[in-house]
Amino acid sequence: MSICMAVRRFFANHSRITTNLSAFTTKQRKIYTCVKTTPQFVADKRILCARASTSAPLNMVFVYPEARRDESVVDDYHGTKIPDPYRWLEDPDSNETKEFIEAENKITRPYLDACPVKCDINQRLTELWNYPKYSCPFRRGNRYFFFKNTGLQNQNVLYVQDSLDGESRVFLDPNTLSEDGTIALSGSRFTEDGNTFAYGLSASGSDWITIHLKDVATGEDYPEVLEKVKFASMSWTKDNKGLFYSRYPDQAGKTDGSETEVNRDQKLCYHRLNTPQADDVIVVEFPEEPLWRIGAEVTDCGKYLIVSPVKDCRDNLLFYADLSKQPEINGKLPLTQIVFKFEADYEYVTNEGSVCIFRTNKDAPNYRLVKIDLNNPAQENWTTLIPEHPSDVLDWASAVDNDKLVIHYVRDVKSVLQMHSMSSGQLLQSFALDVGSVVGFSGKKEHSEIFYHFMSFLSPGVIYHVDFTKKPYQPTVFREVKVKGFDASQYEAKQIFYNSKDGTKVPMFIVSKKGLARDGSNPALIYGYGGFNINIQPSFSVTRLVFMQHFNGVVAIPNIRGGGEYGERWHNAGRLLNKQNVFDDFQAAAEYLIAEKYTQPSLVTIQGGSNGGLLVAACINQRPELYGAAIVQVGVLDMLRFQKFTIGHAWVSDYGSSDNKTQFEYLLKYSPLHNIHTPNSVAQYPATLVLTADHDDRVVPLHSLKFIAALQHAAGPAPAQRRPLLARVDTKAGHGGGKPTTKIIEEHTDILCFMSQALGLEFKK
Repeated sequence: MSICMAVRRFFANHSRITTNLSAFTTKQRKIYTCVKTTPQFVADKRILCARASTSAPLNMVFVYPEARRDESVVDDYHGTKIPDPYRWLEDPDSNETKEFIEAENKITRPYLDACPVKCDINQRLTELWNYPKYSCPFRRGNRYFFFKNTGLQNQNVLYVQDSLDGESRVFLDPNTLSEDGTIALSGSRFTEDGNTFAYGLSASGSDWITIHLKDVATGEDYPEVLEKVKFASMSWTKDNKGLFYSRYPDQAGKTDGSETEVNRDQKLCYHRLNTPQADDVIVVEFPEEPLWRIGAEVTDCGKYLIVSPVKDCRDNLLFYADLSKQPEINGKLPLTQIVFKFEADYEYVTNEGSVCIFRTNKDAPNYRLVKIDLNNPAQENWTTLIPEHPSDVLDWASAVDNDKLVIHYVRDVKSVLQMHSMSSGQLLQSFALDVGSVVGFSGKKEHSEIFYHFMSFLSPGVIYHVDFTKKPYQPTVFREVKVKGFDASQYEAKQIFYNSKDGTKVPMFIVSKKGLARDGSNPALIYGYGGFNINIQPSFSVTRLVFMQHFNGVVAIPNIRGGGEYGERWHNAGRLLNKQNVFDDFQAAAEYLIAEKYTQPSLVTIQGGSNGGLLVAACINQRPELYGAAIVQVGVLDMLRFQKFTIGHAWVSDYGSSDNKTQFEYLLKYSPLHNIHTPNSVAQYPATLVLTADHDDRVVPLHSLKFIAALQHAAGPAPAQRRPLLARVDTKAGHGGGKPTTKIIEEHTDILCFMSQALGLEFKK
C-alpha cells in the first residue's frame, strides 16, 4: 500500500486527530510526516476527516475569519458614495493585517494538506519538473554564455564557454546567494567587448533590484553596488567604461517589496565602472512628469543614446542624444525630441549611420518597421522599411550578420520566423516551425550566427542554430530537451475558433490526451489573460501535463481580446470601456467547452494571474454558475484604487481611472471587490482560491486581502455557499518573477490539491 493510500485510509478511519506524534505508530508517524507542511495541518479535524476518498467533492460549511468592517470609510467618486470597510488591510505592516493573513492561512493550509493525493501530486510534479532546461547560447566578446537548470535547482545558472563546442563552466550561480533560493537574477547586460557583466539581483520576488558589476575574466565583482533600481533599462557605452541605468530617488521607509508607496521620479543615470554610486550623474530626468519611466539604449554604432519615456503600459516618446559630442558625461545630456505625443509604441532595432530602424504601431495596428534619419527626424521624412502585414503581427525584429533582420511574426497565435534584407526589407527566407512559439532568440548585428528556441504545448523545447557563413542557411538542432515520463504522441493540441457574445471569432487552444471521451465527464482548466497587448502563445507546462496525465483533464487557452494576438485592434477591443469584452470572451470559452461536451460546469476550473486574476474574479462575480473552481493569482481586484499603489498608476492605459467620471462608472460595473454578491440556491460561488505574496510590489497584496475578506463576509455565511472560499498568502515571494523552483512546485501542488479537493477529482496513477 502506497504512503498516499495509507494517508487516505488513516484519516478516513480516525475520528480523533492529534498533533502529538508520540501517539502515532511508526507507520502513522511516517504518513503524517509525508503530508504535513505546517503546524496547522491537524488543527481542524472537521476538514481532515471530511473526506474518505476522492470520489466526491468536499461540500461543507467553513468558519471564516471575522475581518473587522470599518463602515466609517466612505469615498466620494464624482458624487457617488462608495464604502471601503477593509481599508485597514491596505497597511501591510499593521498587526491587524498580519493577524488576518495568519488567520486565513490557518484555514487554508489544513484544507490543502488534507488532500488525500497531495503526496502523489507533489511527487509527480517533482519527477516531471526534474529535466534539464536551457536558454539559447549568446555570444559576448569572444565567449559564449547560456543559462541552464539541471532540473530542480531553485534558480537558473549562467555558464560560460570559450567556444561553441568548448567545455562549459559556471560563471554565475544565484543558488549560492541564499539558502532558500529567494535571491534571483533579474536583468543583465554585458559590455560590447564582453569583459564586464552588469547584473541585477532581486530578493523575495520584489521588483526592486541591486545592480552588481563583474569582471568576466576573473569572476570578481567590482566594489560598487547600484541601489534603488526598479523597472530599469541598462545599456553600456561602446567604450565599455560606463553604464546608463534607471533608478528611483531615496524614499522614506522601506523599499524591500513589501511597501505600497507609489513609484515616482525615476531618473536616468550614468555610472562609471569602478566608482561609487554616489558619484553617478543624472543624465536625463523629467521632473514635471514624476510618473514617467525612462528607457534608454545606446545604438549599435555607439554614437547615439535613444531615450524613450513611457508613462503607462503603452505608447512612448522618443528623444536622442549625440554621445559623440559628449566626450565626458558629467551632467544632463542635450536631447533632441523625435516623437512628441503618447500615441504609439517605438522600439529601436538598429541603425546605419544616422538612419535608425524602429518597430512601431504608428498608423499600423499590426506594427511595421520604419526608418528615421536622426539628422532629419520629422515624421514626414520617415520611410517604411517593412510595411504592416494585413493579418500577422510583427512581434519583434533583430539585426544580425551585418545586413540582415530576423523578424518574428505572430500568425493566428503561432510563431512565424523570417529573415529580411536590412536595406530593402525584402523577404530572404522563412524558417520552418511547427505549431508553437519562439520563446528565445540570440543574435547580434556583428555576429554571423543566430540561435532560436522553439516550444509548444507538447514540446519542452528545441534550440536551433543558423550559421550564416554556410549556404544555404539551414537551421540545425543545437539542443533538444526531453522530459522523462512524457510521451507527446499520447496527447493532442488543436486550435479552434468560437463565437463570443457579440459574435466575434476568438481562437482557443485545446490540449488533452488523444481519444479522450467527449461525454462531459472530464475536468477542464481554462487559463486566460486578456490585457496589456500581451500574447498568450503555446508553451510547455509540467503542471498542465500532470492535470492531463493523472486527472484526464482538458486544458483550454482562449486568446481573448485585450491581448496582442491580433495587434493593437485586438488590444483596443478589450481595454478601457471595452473591458467587458474580455470577460464575455472568457465566459464564451467555458460555454463552448460545455456545449461541445468536453466538460460540465461543475468540473470547470478557471485560472489567471495579475490582469488574469482580475479576469477570473470578475467572471465568478458575473457567471458563478459556469465554474466549479477558480484560481485567482496575484489579481488586480480593487479597480477604484489600484492606481494609488507602487506601479499601479501605469495601468490606467488599459483600465482607465476612477479619477475620470466616465471611466469610474465603467470600472464600478466590473470591479471584483465591488461586485461581490450573496449567493442564492441557483448559483453559489465556485470554490475559490485567492493567491498572493508578501513581497508582491507589482500587484500589492491588499487587492487579494480586501477581496477575500469581502467575499467571505458576503458569501461565506450563505446557506447556499457550500464550496470553500480561501486565500493562500506566501512569504518571501512576489508577483512571480524569480520564484525558486521549490516554491513553484509547492504552489502548483497546492493549486492541484485545491482543484482535486473542491471538484472531487480522481488521481489516476
